[in-house]
Amino acid sequence: MAEETFRFKVGTLECTPLSDGSFPYPPSLFFANVPAPKLEEELRKRHLPTDQVMGTYTCLLISTGRKKVLLDTGAGSMVPSTGELLKNLEKAGVQAAEIDTVILTHGHPDHIGGAINAQGRPAFPHARYVMWKQEWDFWTAEQIDLSAVNLPEDIKSSLLVGMARRCLPPLRKQIDLLERETDVAPGIRVFPAPGHTPGHLAVVISSGRDTVLHISDAVLHPIHLEQPDWKNVFDLAPDTAAATRRRLLDQAAADQMRVVAYHFPFPGLGRVVARGDRTWTWEPA
Repeated sequence: MAEETFRFKVGTLECTPLSDGSFPYPPSLFFANVPAPKLEEELRKRHLPTDQVMGTYTCLLISTGRKKVLLDTGAGSMVPSTGELLKNLEKAGVQAAEIDTVILTHGHPDHIGGAINAQGRPAFPHARYVMWKQEWDFWTAEQIDLSAVNLPEDIKSSLLVGMARRCLPPLRKQIDLLERETDVAPGIRVFPAPGHTPGHLAVVISSGRDTVLHISDAVLHPIHLEQPDWKNVFDLAPDTAAATRRRLLDQAAADQMRVVAYHFPFPGLGRVVARGDRTWTWEPA
Protein backbone atom coordinates (compact mmCIF):
# COMPACT_ATOMS: atom_id res chain seq x y z
CA MET A 1 0.00 0.00 0.00
CA ALA A 2 1.31 3.46 -0.92
CA GLU A 3 2.15 5.87 1.88
CA GLU A 4 -0.06 8.81 2.71
CA THR A 5 0.94 12.21 1.44
CA PHE A 6 3.30 14.51 3.36
CA ARG A 7 3.94 18.24 3.11
CA PHE A 8 6.86 20.58 3.70
CA LYS A 9 7.56 24.21 2.86
CA VAL A 10 10.41 25.80 0.94
CA GLY A 11 9.97 29.45 1.78
CA THR A 12 6.53 30.25 0.36
CA LEU A 13 6.45 27.16 -1.87
CA GLU A 14 4.47 24.15 -0.70
CA CYS A 15 5.93 20.74 -1.52
CA THR A 16 4.03 17.47 -1.31
CA PRO A 17 5.86 14.17 -1.82
CA LEU A 18 3.46 11.67 -3.41
CA SER A 19 4.07 7.95 -3.36
CA ASP A 20 3.52 6.01 -6.57
CA GLY A 21 4.23 2.74 -4.77
CA SER A 22 7.32 0.59 -4.37
CA PHE A 23 9.07 -2.49 -5.69
CA PRO A 24 11.54 -4.93 -4.07
CA TYR A 25 14.82 -5.23 -5.99
CA PRO A 26 17.54 -7.85 -5.64
CA PRO A 27 20.32 -6.15 -3.64
CA SER A 28 22.82 -6.97 -6.41
CA LEU A 29 21.08 -4.45 -8.70
CA PHE A 30 21.59 -1.56 -6.28
CA PHE A 31 25.09 -2.65 -5.16
CA ALA A 32 26.49 -4.46 -8.19
CA ASN A 33 30.23 -4.41 -7.41
CA VAL A 34 30.00 -5.48 -3.75
CA PRO A 35 30.81 -9.05 -2.67
CA ALA A 36 27.71 -10.73 -1.29
CA PRO A 37 29.13 -11.34 2.24
CA LYS A 38 30.16 -7.70 2.57
CA LEU A 39 26.78 -6.48 1.33
CA GLU A 40 24.87 -8.78 3.68
CA GLU A 41 26.96 -7.50 6.58
CA GLU A 42 26.21 -3.87 5.71
CA LEU A 43 22.48 -4.53 5.32
CA ARG A 44 22.31 -6.40 8.64
CA LYS A 45 24.13 -3.56 10.41
CA ARG A 46 21.29 -1.30 9.32
CA HIS A 47 18.60 -3.82 10.26
CA LEU A 48 17.59 -4.14 6.61
CA PRO A 49 16.53 -7.31 4.75
CA THR A 50 19.41 -9.10 3.05
CA ASP A 51 17.30 -10.62 0.26
CA GLN A 52 15.80 -7.43 -1.17
CA VAL A 53 16.14 -3.67 -1.34
CA MET A 54 12.82 -1.86 -1.32
CA GLY A 55 12.81 0.81 -3.99
CA THR A 56 10.22 3.50 -3.28
CA TYR A 57 8.93 5.77 -6.03
CA THR A 58 8.20 9.25 -4.68
CA CYS A 59 7.07 12.01 -7.01
CA LEU A 60 6.94 15.61 -5.83
CA LEU A 61 4.16 18.17 -6.22
CA ILE A 62 5.32 21.79 -5.92
CA SER A 63 2.79 24.58 -5.59
CA THR A 64 4.07 28.08 -6.24
CA GLY A 65 0.69 29.67 -5.54
CA ARG A 66 -0.15 30.19 -9.20
CA LYS A 67 1.52 27.09 -10.65
CA LYS A 68 1.34 23.42 -9.82
CA VAL A 69 4.46 21.54 -10.90
CA LEU A 70 4.90 17.76 -10.75
CA LEU A 71 8.35 16.26 -10.57
CA ASP A 72 8.28 12.81 -12.25
CA THR A 73 5.22 10.62 -12.83
CA GLY A 74 6.08 7.31 -11.19
CA ALA A 75 6.03 3.88 -12.74
CA GLY A 76 2.39 3.74 -13.76
CA SER A 77 1.31 0.17 -14.47
CA MET A 78 4.88 -1.19 -14.53
CA VAL A 79 4.11 -3.65 -11.71
CA PRO A 80 1.01 -4.26 -9.54
CA SER A 81 2.54 -2.38 -6.59
CA THR A 82 2.89 0.92 -8.51
CA GLY A 83 0.51 3.37 -10.15
CA GLU A 84 -0.61 5.14 -6.95
CA LEU A 85 0.33 8.67 -8.04
CA LEU A 86 -3.03 9.94 -9.28
CA LYS A 87 -4.85 8.58 -6.23
CA ASN A 88 -2.37 10.28 -3.89
CA LEU A 89 -2.49 13.47 -5.95
CA GLU A 90 -6.24 13.57 -5.42
CA LYS A 91 -5.73 12.95 -1.69
CA ALA A 92 -3.58 16.08 -1.75
CA GLY A 93 -6.54 17.96 -3.23
CA VAL A 94 -5.23 18.28 -6.79
CA GLN A 95 -6.65 16.90 -10.03
CA ALA A 96 -4.45 15.84 -12.94
CA ALA A 97 -5.95 18.59 -15.12
CA GLU A 98 -4.65 21.23 -12.67
CA ILE A 99 -0.97 20.38 -13.21
CA ASP A 100 0.76 23.14 -15.20
CA THR A 101 4.21 21.58 -15.64
CA VAL A 102 5.59 18.03 -15.44
CA ILE A 103 9.36 17.68 -15.08
CA LEU A 104 10.65 14.32 -16.30
CA THR A 105 14.07 13.95 -14.71
CA HIS A 106 14.97 11.08 -17.05
CA GLY A 107 13.52 8.35 -19.23
CA HIS A 108 13.60 5.31 -16.95
CA PRO A 109 10.26 3.51 -16.71
CA ASP A 110 9.72 4.26 -13.02
CA HIS A 111 9.82 7.99 -13.81
CA ILE A 112 7.84 8.19 -17.05
CA GLY A 113 5.40 5.29 -16.59
CA GLY A 114 2.65 7.58 -15.28
CA ALA A 115 3.14 10.24 -17.95
CA ILE A 116 0.36 8.81 -20.11
CA ASN A 117 -2.97 7.22 -19.23
CA ALA A 118 -4.46 3.84 -20.14
CA GLN A 119 -5.68 5.28 -23.43
CA GLY A 120 -2.15 6.29 -24.43
CA ARG A 121 -2.76 10.02 -24.01
CA PRO A 122 -0.95 12.46 -21.70
CA ALA A 123 -2.14 11.83 -18.14
CA PHE A 124 -1.79 15.55 -17.38
CA PRO A 125 -3.71 17.00 -20.31
CA HIS A 126 -3.03 20.70 -19.75
CA ALA A 127 0.59 20.39 -18.64
CA ARG A 128 3.77 21.40 -20.32
CA TYR A 129 6.13 18.43 -20.00
CA VAL A 130 9.86 19.18 -19.63
CA MET A 131 12.86 16.95 -20.38
CA TRP A 132 16.51 17.45 -21.30
CA LYS A 133 16.87 17.24 -25.08
CA GLN A 134 19.76 14.78 -24.95
CA GLU A 135 17.61 12.49 -22.79
CA TRP A 136 14.68 12.67 -25.19
CA ASP A 137 16.94 12.01 -28.17
CA PHE A 138 18.47 8.98 -26.45
CA TRP A 139 15.16 7.29 -25.58
CA THR A 140 13.40 8.13 -28.85
CA ALA A 141 16.27 7.03 -31.12
CA GLU A 142 15.64 4.20 -33.55
CA GLN A 143 18.28 2.16 -31.71
CA ILE A 144 18.63 2.64 -27.94
CA ASP A 145 22.07 1.59 -26.70
CA LEU A 146 21.69 -0.12 -23.32
CA SER A 147 24.84 -2.20 -23.57
CA ALA A 148 26.17 -0.66 -20.33
CA VAL A 149 23.15 -1.90 -18.36
CA ASN A 150 23.78 -5.33 -16.84
CA LEU A 151 20.23 -6.64 -17.07
CA PRO A 152 18.76 -9.50 -19.13
CA GLU A 153 18.10 -8.48 -22.73
CA ASP A 154 14.40 -9.27 -22.47
CA ILE A 155 14.07 -6.93 -19.48
CA LYS A 156 15.91 -4.18 -21.31
CA SER A 157 13.78 -4.53 -24.43
CA SER A 158 10.40 -5.05 -22.80
CA LEU A 159 10.74 -2.69 -19.86
CA LEU A 160 13.28 0.07 -20.50
CA VAL A 161 12.87 0.36 -24.25
CA GLY A 162 9.23 -0.69 -24.22
CA MET A 163 8.20 1.96 -21.69
CA ALA A 164 10.07 4.69 -23.55
CA ARG A 165 8.41 3.70 -26.83
CA ARG A 166 4.99 3.71 -25.17
CA CYS A 167 5.20 6.82 -23.00
CA LEU A 168 7.32 9.40 -24.80
CA PRO A 169 5.87 9.71 -28.35
CA PRO A 170 2.40 10.75 -27.07
CA LEU A 171 4.04 13.73 -25.34
CA ARG A 172 5.51 15.27 -28.52
CA LYS A 173 2.94 18.08 -28.74
CA GLN A 174 3.27 19.02 -25.07
CA ILE A 175 6.98 18.64 -24.35
CA ASP A 176 9.70 21.29 -24.10
CA LEU A 177 13.20 19.95 -24.67
CA LEU A 178 15.84 21.86 -22.72
CA GLU A 179 19.50 22.38 -23.61
CA ARG A 180 20.58 24.71 -20.82
CA GLU A 181 19.98 25.22 -17.12
CA THR A 182 16.50 26.70 -16.92
CA ASP A 183 13.85 28.05 -14.56
CA VAL A 184 10.73 26.06 -15.45
CA ALA A 185 8.55 27.91 -12.92
CA PRO A 186 9.15 30.55 -10.23
CA GLY A 187 11.64 29.07 -7.77
CA ILE A 188 12.11 25.81 -9.71
CA ARG A 189 15.33 25.42 -11.67
CA VAL A 190 16.51 22.30 -13.53
CA PHE A 191 20.10 21.52 -14.45
CA PRO A 192 21.94 18.54 -15.98
CA ALA A 193 23.24 15.83 -13.64
CA PRO A 194 24.35 13.20 -16.16
CA GLY A 195 25.64 9.68 -15.76
CA HIS A 196 22.65 7.75 -14.55
CA THR A 197 21.29 8.51 -18.01
CA PRO A 198 22.67 10.92 -20.65
CA GLY A 199 20.29 13.75 -19.82
CA HIS A 200 19.43 13.03 -16.21
CA LEU A 201 18.24 16.18 -14.41
CA ALA A 202 18.50 17.51 -10.87
CA VAL A 203 16.25 20.28 -9.58
CA VAL A 204 16.79 23.21 -7.23
CA ILE A 205 13.69 24.46 -5.43
CA SER A 206 14.17 27.83 -3.77
CA SER A 207 12.20 30.61 -2.13
CA GLY A 208 13.78 33.43 -0.20
CA ARG A 209 16.76 31.98 1.70
CA ASP A 210 15.37 28.44 1.71
CA THR A 211 16.62 25.89 -0.83
CA VAL A 212 15.99 22.20 -1.43
CA LEU A 213 17.98 20.07 -3.87
CA HIS A 214 16.15 17.23 -5.63
CA ILE A 215 18.76 14.70 -6.78
CA SER A 216 16.36 12.27 -8.46
CA ASP A 217 18.39 9.09 -9.21
CA ALA A 218 21.89 10.51 -8.77
CA VAL A 219 21.85 8.47 -5.54
CA LEU A 220 19.61 5.40 -5.29
CA HIS A 221 19.99 4.40 -1.63
CA PRO A 222 21.21 6.00 1.62
CA ILE A 223 24.02 3.42 1.78
CA HIS A 224 25.49 5.01 -1.36
CA LEU A 225 26.29 8.12 0.69
CA GLU A 226 28.50 6.09 2.99
CA GLN A 227 29.79 3.92 0.16
CA PRO A 228 29.84 6.24 -2.90
CA ASP A 229 31.94 3.81 -4.95
CA TRP A 230 29.33 1.06 -4.72
CA LYS A 231 27.76 0.94 -8.18
CA ASN A 232 24.27 0.12 -9.35
CA VAL A 233 23.47 -1.63 -12.64
CA PHE A 234 21.26 1.19 -13.93
CA ASP A 235 23.88 3.92 -14.46
CA LEU A 236 24.54 4.17 -18.19
CA ALA A 237 27.86 5.94 -17.65
CA PRO A 238 29.09 4.82 -14.20
CA ASP A 239 32.17 7.05 -14.01
CA THR A 240 30.18 10.14 -15.00
CA ALA A 241 27.44 9.15 -12.57
CA ALA A 242 29.98 8.82 -9.75
CA ALA A 243 31.41 12.28 -10.46
CA THR A 244 27.91 13.78 -10.57
CA ARG A 245 26.97 12.02 -7.33
CA ARG A 246 30.00 13.39 -5.49
CA ARG A 247 29.44 16.90 -6.85
CA LEU A 248 25.81 16.98 -5.72
CA LEU A 249 26.54 15.51 -2.30
CA ASP A 250 29.42 17.93 -1.74
CA GLN A 251 27.15 20.82 -2.67
CA ALA A 252 24.29 19.64 -0.45
CA ALA A 253 26.56 19.13 2.56
CA ALA A 254 28.49 22.37 2.12
CA ASP A 255 25.35 24.47 1.73
CA GLN A 256 23.44 22.52 4.42
CA MET A 257 20.52 22.14 2.05
CA ARG A 258 17.65 19.80 2.52
CA VAL A 259 17.66 17.09 -0.12
CA VAL A 260 14.97 15.02 -1.79
CA ALA A 261 15.89 11.64 -3.29
CA TYR A 262 13.37 9.78 -5.42
CA HIS A 263 14.10 6.24 -4.20
CA PHE A 264 14.90 6.91 -0.54
CA PRO A 265 12.33 5.81 2.08
CA PHE A 266 9.21 7.97 1.88
CA PRO A 267 9.06 10.95 1.93
CA GLY A 268 12.65 11.00 0.67
CA LEU A 269 13.48 14.25 2.48
CA GLY A 270 16.57 14.75 4.61
CA ARG A 271 20.04 16.21 4.87
CA VAL A 272 23.45 15.10 3.66
CA VAL A 273 26.17 15.33 6.32
CA ALA A 274 29.84 15.14 5.34
CA ARG A 275 31.99 12.71 7.34
CA GLY A 276 35.39 14.16 6.41
CA ASP A 277 36.63 11.23 4.32
CA ARG A 278 34.75 12.03 1.09
CA THR A 279 31.78 10.06 2.36
CA TRP A 280 28.50 11.25 3.82
CA THR A 281 25.59 10.13 5.97
CA TRP A 282 21.86 10.60 5.46
CA GLU A 283 19.75 12.27 8.14
CA PRO A 284 16.04 11.81 7.34
CA ALA A 285 13.89 14.86 7.92
